[in-house]
Amino acid sequence: MISNLQASIARQREILQGWLSASLSSIADDSVKVWPQRDALEARLQAGLAELPYCKYLYLLDASAQQIVATVSRTGLVAPHFGRDRSHRPYMAEAIAGMRFSLSEAYISQNAKRPSLTAVQRVYGLQGKLLGYLGADFDLRELPSTQALYQQPGEWVQLKGDPAIRGGLFHQERVNSPMDQQMDTVLHIINELITIHGVFHAKLHFSSSRATVWQMNDPYRFRLHDIDELSDADLCLAYPKVAYPADAQIPAEAVHNILKVFRELRFMDETIYLRSGLLNIFNGMVGLTFSCDGSHYMPWCEFLEKRMDFWTGAGEQQKVA
Repeated sequence: MISNLQASIARQREILQGWLSASLSSIADDSVKVWPQRDALEARLQAGLAELPYCKYLYLLDASAQQIVATVSRTGLVAPHFGRDRSHRPYMAEAIAGMRFSLSEAYISQNAKRPSLTAVQRVYGLQGKLLGYLGADFDLRELPSTQALYQQPGEWVQLKGDPAIRGGLFHQERVNSPMDQQMDTVLHIINELITIHGVFHAKLHFSSSRATVWQMNDPYRFRLHDIDELSDADLCLAYPKVAYPADAQIPAEAVHNILKVFRELRFMDETIYLRSGLLNIFNGMVGLTFSCDGSHYMPWCEFLEKRMDFWTGAGEQQKVA
């Protein structure tokens, strides 16, 4: 099954492929006319950079993928690249296998150590004989932005954690933390910060008795609060009042119920228990990390529908929301 992320990447690659293939095909056709004259080929590649405004490097290879020209860049010719063997580079695999035009997966470049792409066009001579390959390298950060921002799907995701922690799970038990001792006060204050004071993302670290929060008036910076601050209602005075956003996916009245379930999961068992919980009112997701180091991310409504026996594996119990 193709994920939303994979589909978003595929759409961007289709746009790039459509933009690149015609220009590279034209450069390849012109190169055939002067093949294998190095000076003439390099001149055509230099002109080709004007046709590919975001291209970083252009070069030509023979049929065995050995470079027959200097690499052409916007700052001049990179002469030491003449004779370079590119046959084993990952971006050459599809072209060598027979694909007329190929666009590589993104990779980290050898020199700049930055995410890059390489397009490769096969170059054919008379009677369809393979002469070689035209390569074009692109730095991802220099490509035009043509895609919409990827949207995270709102579906349940379960992730396994550190196997060393899971292996020692039954040799540990929950230690009552300062936040555990002040749990009700802390949750009431967090509820107030979210519903009245503009906090849209909050993560409670129960075992280490701290919380990180993001506020709508300053969304690019998180605030870190320890248990002394989280158990003092004066904390609310440090945050301005903000109307609860109409486009929030989690209704204001559900925030208290989510925090209540966090409490239940924290105390549900002395071996398997909640270490941290987060909620984001805009994407409507709840995140959980347990003592076994396993993590869950799930829609808030699905989270509230789960019974406690789902988490403990015990028999039928009352819903805890």
